[in-house]
Amino acid sequence: MTTVDEGPTTAPPGAEDAAAGFDTVGHAEQRPDEEQPYRELGLQTDEYEKILKILGRRPSHSELAMYSVMWSEHCSYKSSKVHLRQFGEKAPQSDRLLAGIGANAGVVKVNDYLAVTFKIESHNHPSFVEPYQGAATGIGGIVRDILAMGARPVAVMDPLRFGDPQHPDTARVLPGIVGGVAGYGNCLGLPNIGGELFFDPGYQGNPLLNALCVGVLPVTGLRDKAATGPGNAVILLGAKTGRDGIGGVSVLASATFGAGAGSRRPSVQVGDPFTEKLLIEACLEIYAADLVVGIQDLGGAGLTCALTEMSAAGGTGMKIDLDKVPLREPSMDPHEVLVSESQERMLLIVTPDKVELVLSIAERWGLLATVIGEVTAAPANGASRLLVTWRGETVVDVPPASLADDGPVYARPVRAPSDLPLLHADRAETLPRPSAPADLRATLLRMAASPNLCDKTWVTEQYDRYVLGNTVLAQPEDAGVLRIDESTGLGIALSTDGNGRYTRLDPYRGAQLALAEAYRNVAVTGAVPVAVTNCLNFGSPEDPQVMWQFAEAVRGLADGCQQLGIPVTGGNVSFYNQTGAVAINPTPIVGVLGVLENVAERIPMGLHTETDVLFLLGETRLELSGSEWAWQTYRHLGGQPPTVHLAREKLLAEVIRAAIKVGHVTAAHDLSDGGLAQALVEVTLRHGIGAVIALPDNIAPFVSLFSESAGRALVAVTLGREKAFAALVEEHGLPYTTLGVAGGDSLEVRGLFDIPLDEMRTAWTSTLPALFGTEVVEPSGAGPAPGEPEAAAVVEAESVAEAEPDTAVEPVEATSGPEPVEVEPTAEVEPTAEVEPTAEVEPTAEVEPTAEVEPTGEVEPTGEVEPTAEAESSSEVEASVEVEASDTGEPETSPKPES
Repeated sequence: MTTVDEGPTTAPPGAEDAAAGFDTVGHAEQRPDEEQPYRELGLQTDEYEKILKILGRRPSHSELAMYSVMWSEHCSYKSSKVHLRQFGEKAPQSDRLLAGIGANAGVVKVNDYLAVTFKIESHNHPSFVEPYQGAATGIGGIVRDILAMGARPVAVMDPLRFGDPQHPDTARVLPGIVGGVAGYGNCLGLPNIGGELFFDPGYQGNPLLNALCVGVLPVTGLRDKAATGPGNAVILLGAKTGRDGIGGVSVLASATFGAGAGSRRPSVQVGDPFTEKLLIEACLEIYAADLVVGIQDLGGAGLTCALTEMSAAGGTGMKIDLDKVPLREPSMDPHEVLVSESQERMLLIVTPDKVELVLSIAERWGLLATVIGEVTAAPANGASRLLVTWRGETVVDVPPASLADDGPVYARPVRAPSDLPLLHADRAETLPRPSAPADLRATLLRMAASPNLCDKTWVTEQYDRYVLGNTVLAQPEDAGVLRIDESTGLGIALSTDGNGRYTRLDPYRGAQLALAEAYRNVAVTGAVPVAVTNCLNFGSPEDPQVMWQFAEAVRGLADGCQQLGIPVTGGNVSFYNQTGAVAINPTPIVGVLGVLENVAERIPMGLHTETDVLFLLGETRLELSGSEWAWQTYRHLGGQPPTVHLAREKLLAEVIRAAIKVGHVTAAHDLSDGGLAQALVEVTLRHGIGAVIALPDNIAPFVSLFSESAGRALVAVTLGREKAFAALVEEHGLPYTTLGVAGGDSLEVRGLFDIPLDEMRTAWTSTLPALFGTEVVEPSGAGPAPGEPEAAAVVEAESVAEAEPDTAVEPVEATSGPEPVEVEPTAEVEPTAEVEPTAEVEPTAEVEPTAEVEPTGEVEPTGEVEPTAEAESSSEVEASVEVEASDTGEPETSPKPES
């Protein structure tokens, strides 16, 4: 593990007990009128008075620190709870949902013996203050959430938002954040199968790092966080506790940024992925032996959060001896130990007869495991108590539910932004737009080269997408697809999407557009969408206009999930995303999980067969407001975002699945940012196969090419099956247009222009290297260099014809704007290498196992994917990406506290 300079903490100053040298509960009772700095810790006067009432005295310094972090906006959801209830109230019935909102992560049953758990969270502010470590620990935290549910983590995703790509600060934060995601995820041996990369000046000074993780577990292997069984041992497992991350959820995550943001670096956690890998394997072995009663990861609010949430969930108390907590810095005070957010730690509840076995497993994995206390029963006539001692003195005596469940809840005032009527009146549809063939050609090339639509290989080549050998599709595909059962080919598809501009114009519709885009991205692979997670990134909840945006977005998302019939399983709220008084565009990021019965039947996005017939499914309307064209051409944001027809989205998904099932479809790609023009760029460059199309006569060519109407997909159909496909579409009542055929080495739009693929590729691939240089962050142990084979790291395909080449194009995930991110990782985590973050913090490994991380007793639930290097046969899976990025730089195929 690594350390950081001590820096400021959340310690209440002064009034130290003369004898003990620290504040105790006894001292608090003896000196009730002592002034305390509760405001500096983010507590309001009425909140502090509520604490006094709960305790019947003033809190000790340690108790005050605990309440300040647990009642922070980030941990307590005090401003969002009243709105988030809609996700439960409007949730559609689902027989798949095993765990939902309130758990560490949602859990969905995919068949009778396997379940999948997934969740997305934010690590925005830490990633601005210290980009590498902020992003790295964002990945580490969400991975532990998945681990705490009893699952083996199998993949990650990372939706990213940055400011102006030409701003100097973007050049500071972007390489560090991408490097942190790569450095941590690659070293864990987890494929990064997708995400987004989106630029907008509104994120200047407040980039967004949202991280998603997915894991697989047996249906019978679900773990709980409740601390039950008085007398059971409380075991702290993992890294030592240091001063890094102290006050992260209150100092960083629950406040806006100003000029002094750099001084908050000590509040950023420091990560060690090799310790995390050991932690994963140790926990999986403990699960396999059924040795834990309850388990919780330590992320936001550290030990405080885990102790109080586990006790409250179990209706019990605990007696904890802080002197037994292994420390990196012996000079730490008790309140620092309680609120430290040091990474790679888990809290376990274990029956006394199994303690020694748990400790022996930890020792075999080279991890510290320490019994720090025990579970206690609630008194017959009162609430359970959490008692914490330090140096023989009681420093905490609180009812745990008062911190975990009974914090303040606010129904904050809401008001629509005053400029909204003017925004709506300023429609992009009235802007001058080109019509001459040469101008349309130039516009297509310019849009393809724009930062939000261009090739994202500069980012994705830093990630490993195929480690573990079960990645079937990854960036730049519409959705990441993983095989989770080798014996049957059972798999899952995941996509994340969001569009802050749409949501700024109409939060209700914008949230539904994000949902529809993620749903559609999953559907075009042939998967059945079954569940949703979300990360809601907004400005200050103290601003009524921001709260109106939030309330409308939540309402839109809840209504949308109800209409689509897929429940929200959990997620995260990230407020205070603003610099000074300027908030970011409201940015709800929506993740959708789908299930594929057999991943061998999944459909990729790129054209890969000459003579395939191209169809456009859905209806194109004059919808340019909030579009990428309006922004890139005029820096214009106004009007109404595209109309959402969720019933049409369901119909589109049903038609595509039906056509896939009978073998009509060879490729499918959704339409979103950049419209049909961008979709054509992406599907033709994916495998270097051109297309000849004719636009419909009843729509202006510009509108056909650049409208961003929702509910559309571009589909390639095998020659000879086009009539049967058209009949199937007509039978379902879905509008469609026959566009043309695949083939050749150019994109030809009949009667308008012809662009050679080489020219288009040059425009599309040059942007990010020009902005951020050709060198990428190369954390050690990150995997083979671009161009080197990834020996057996991908699922083998039976024939080269079916494989997805490295010359593929990286599509921009439309409606959400940004693109999924991918990587080139190592095959399995080998804790001999270390992450080399940016110059700001250089973590050193605390645990140095002498052997590779290869447990003797790995969890292998029936049918669960084994992280083998290759698949048995091509009938099970076709590698969506067989080759890494070429030497020419072409793209490869491809609510709880923030941790």
